[in-house]
Amino acid sequence: MLKKLNINGVLLHVEDQGEGPAIVTLHGGPGLGSRHGDAATFGAFAAEGYRVVSYDQRGNGESEGAEPYSHEQFNLDTEALRQELGLGKIVIAGGSYGGYLALEYALRYPENVAGIVLRDTAASNAYRNTAHDRALQSGLPGVTEEMLNRLFNGEARSDEDFRDMYAAILPLYWVEYTQSMLDEHLNSIMFRHETHNWAFSRNQPHFNIVDRLKTIQAPTLVLCGRHDWITPLEASEEIAREIPNSRLVIFEKSGHSPQKEEREKFLGEVRRFLQEVAPNS
Repeated sequence: MLKKLNINGVLLHVEDQGEGPAIVTLHGGPGLGSRHGDAATFGAFAAEGYRVVSYDQRGNGESEGAEPYSHEQFNLDTEALRQELGLGKIVIAGGSYGGYLALEYALRYPENVAGIVLRDTAASNAYRNTAHDRALQSGLPGVTEEMLNRLFNGEARSDEDFRDMYAAILPLYWVEYTQSMLDEHLNSIMFRHETHNWAFSRNQPHFNIVDRLKTIQAPTLVLCGRHDWITPLEASEEIAREIPNSRLVIFEKSGHSPQKEEREKFLGEVRRFLQEVAPNS
């Protein structure tokens, strides 16, 4: 069910599916992410006795935008949404940039977290140069030093400029792809460059919570594609090494999106984890 909820003064579009122990998903890609991918993936568990809540974060998708787009504000929105929906303890699931937010939420509100699911994410900005170099070495047309610097520095000039930059790097996200698949994905996105610029110019440069990971007590499932170019496997290995009660699963045939490239294995790993941390019966 689609709900439009006023959360901290901003109207958020929220997809609320199923009944049972709650899973709240946090999408990645500030300025280009939305609820739809997570709703489609984790929505499978709505038919298995779970309540799945996916939403467009402020300044993303169809939700209203209002600064600040800080990690603290995103976490405040998640917590206010949890309270508004009366969810109790939740499994917090974050992919890519959403993983940053899921980790920070777990650090801010440990009493509200039954478990954490992380997909292709990192606990610091330490891997930016690795991603930058991999993109340049790909030889993809349109991928230049100037473009990558503007993208990673949060200097998109317009929504169209942001779209063009993302289109240039899009093939890097997949192990196998077709042009029609990339086009379909690109055309499904609502680009909002102001949100991206804030996140990459103000949040990313100073993001580093590695030293705090050891304080996370919630069971944590860390999922990562072997061929991820932007949040490489080393980042997930670091998270799994630092969080005491964690498990790392590597997807050998995937890049940044194992939930798409190896969907059944992905769902199987998450299902097993959910049964451990939030049994539905």
